[in-house]
Amino acid sequence: MTASGRGTTTSDPVATAASEVIGGPRGRYAARELPWMFTAAVVSALAAIPAGFGIALRIPCLRTHWSGDGQFWNACYSDLPNAYRDGDLGAGLAAFLRGAEGAPTTGQPPLTGLMLTAVASLVPSAEREGTRIAWYFALWAVLLTLLLLAVIWLVASSSRRPWTSAHVALAPVVALVGFVSADLLGVALASAGMWAWGRRRPGAAGVLLGLAISARSYPVLILVAIGLLAVRSGRLREFGRTAGHAVATFLGVTGALWLLNPDAAASAYQGWAAVGAGYGSPWLLPQLAGHPLPTWAVTALAVLGWVVAIGVGAVLALASARRPSLAEVSLVMVGIVLVTGKSFTVQSSLWLVPLIAWSLVQWRDHLIWAAAEAMNFVAVWLTIAAGKVPDRGLPNPWYAFFSMLRVIAVLWLVAMVWLQARERWGRSQPEPDDLAGPMTGAEDRVIVRFT
Repeated sequence: MTASGRGTTTSDPVATAASEVIGGPRGRYAARELPWMFTAAVVSALAAIPAGFGIALRIPCLRTHWSGDGQFWNACYSDLPNAYRDGDLGAGLAAFLRGAEGAPTTGQPPLTGLMLTAVASLVPSAEREGTRIAWYFALWAVLLTLLLLAVIWLVASSSRRPWTSAHVALAPVVALVGFVSADLLGVALASAGMWAWGRRRPGAAGVLLGLAISARSYPVLILVAIGLLAVRSGRLREFGRTAGHAVATFLGVTGALWLLNPDAAASAYQGWAAVGAGYGSPWLLPQLAGHPLPTWAVTALAVLGWVVAIGVGAVLALASARRPSLAEVSLVMVGIVLVTGKSFTVQSSLWLVPLIAWSLVQWRDHLIWAAAEAMNFVAVWLTIAAGKVPDRGLPNPWYAFFSMLRVIAVLWLVAMVWLQARERWGRSQPEPDDLAGPMTGAEDRVIVRFT
């Protein structure tokens, strides 16, 4: 790894200790930096560790085809095979697009729903449903691994310190939840959008972010972060192109699906509005205590969370003495939205992983957060299983403890990134932003001062 800067082997104690496995940190008299492509290749090979663990974790469920309560006791649950069986995805993409009676249902955003059914169309014909389910998971395992590798290369190719892509390749969260759902599709598209903005391609960035928003909702916050920093740097024309392309792409994908299958286009958003608090959300705690919050109150609190996140992001982007990076502003806002949402599913933590890498977060802080994620991961499945066998499962008070520990860990991560950005405020020269793109070298036009 490089010899200077935050997040490298010489400045990060955890990375320094880990580098001893490959001969120790890079020396200060080293002749030259390693090419980023070599670094990306090495880090991609390391990604086999969490990817292999994530697949091996699902072996008990592969044997039972994700049937029965064993998928919770063995912590091998995955939305993907359950969606194939329960959503009738075996009918294929053509039936999904026709929207006829009995068409597949996913309850997912438009692009994710399309991908779920498209992959289902590739499943070989087999008499036994269990065999088809196993094939479906296997196809998604390959696709998700490729998406993970794509994120690694996007981070490595755009960072002044390519070794920070190890935050993606070796993320414990990827090992635990990378194969639980199709969330890596949205993460990869959002990362590609940030990469394109960093390469001064605002039109391509907008298209990619529009596709990302069609797959998951959180990339809206990345678009907002670009907008806030564009206001500060006076690059509104470039942001306008990005925002216009993003909106047009999202409306194009959603509108096209709406014409073919209106229920599929709107089901994710209608479902979100209709449900109350779910697992991982702090708004579930009253329900665990026997006093559930009404759905409208949970909806209002979740919307308020978005407002607070954007407000905090605006303060960081516009009121800091030195301009923060795009990844830092995005991570702060995404973290707040996660912990204030209607639910905070285990796989939602994947949203933070590339932002952690681009923000040059210390490995200590990454691992503190990952430890809380791991404890919550086990707690969720034991709590769900307790509904069938109460004396073997996890009691609600203990689930509440681990769930809130995870919330605190995410807020810790947000605070560390905030303090990291603040650390630069007193420096004579701002630290370059790998993803600044059109804002690189631009003088500040708008700075907010609080009196």
